Amino acid sequence: MGKGGGCVPSKKRSPIGESDHDLPNPVQDGPIPQNPSPDSTIPVQDGSIPIEGQNPGPVSTIPVQDGALQTVVKKLRVFIVFYSMYGHVEGLARRMKKGVDGIDGVEGVLYRVPETLAPEVLDQMKVPSKEGEVPVISPEELVAADGLLFGFPTRYGCMSAQMKAFFDSTGELWKEQKLAGVPAGFFVSTGTQGGGQETTAWTAITQLAHHGMLFVPIGYTFGAGMFKMDSIRGGSPYGAGVFSGDGTREPSEMELALAEHQGKYMAMVVKRFAQPYSVTPNHSS
Repeated sequence: MGKGGGCVPSKKRSPIGESDHDLPNPVQDGPIPQNPSPDSTIPVQDGSIPIEGQNPGPVSTIPVQDGALQTVVKKLRVFIVFYSMYGHVEGLARRMKKGVDGIDGVEGVLYRVPETLAPEVLDQMKVPSKEGEVPVISPEELVAADGLLFGFPTRYGCMSAQMKAFFDSTGELWKEQKLAGVPAGFFVSTGTQGGGQETTAWTAITQLAHHGMLFVPIGYTFGAGMFKMDSIRGGSPYGAGVFSGDGTREPSEMELALAEHQGKYMAMVVKRFAQPYSVTPNHSS
């Protein structure tokens, strides 16, 4: 794609339906139906906001020996890219992957962003080792994603320096708008209830805007779970969230359920955007 070019979603895409009533917890209501007919609607959860006209994902055909064509369906991929110092964001990310993987034709892929603190500093802060099965992502790898979910802890109501440094390293992708049109969302961790569950995601939207990415909030599609007041729960209409406290608090089941729901929701949005895109040429002088 040349400089200034962008991707414009197909106008054939159907709108997301709307719900006018509160809904139960989706995780407790069972799995979301798979492989709908073109005229059916898929609810995010029982009775919640449906997504209409789901697409089966990109397809291609390959010839076989008898001259017939065989259809090969390629799975769509949602990259779950996160920074987690003490494991709270990683816990949400892993549950979010479960939600993505639960939607037919879509798979979640976990990635970390590079650490910016020196090892000796991390040792003094008693940060657990990050050696493991989750690889570190490079900016260039983002273009392979059909959808993106970014997770990070807050620093004074904004994203952590590690995630900001990663976004700052995507200049080449921004210059050619290689991420334009890609659906993206956020999930966060804060130390206190007033520590930035909403503002941390809100202030991160500027990163998506400059890349031309499409911000996908979860709104109130989690239904009744968004209104419960009987326990402390992170998360907001902007995305899933967890309260870490002094670092020892573990994510609650409700926080993890919201993360799983966000994974499912993003996966279904990505399936909608799997229709062919047309490239708008740059005619400016």
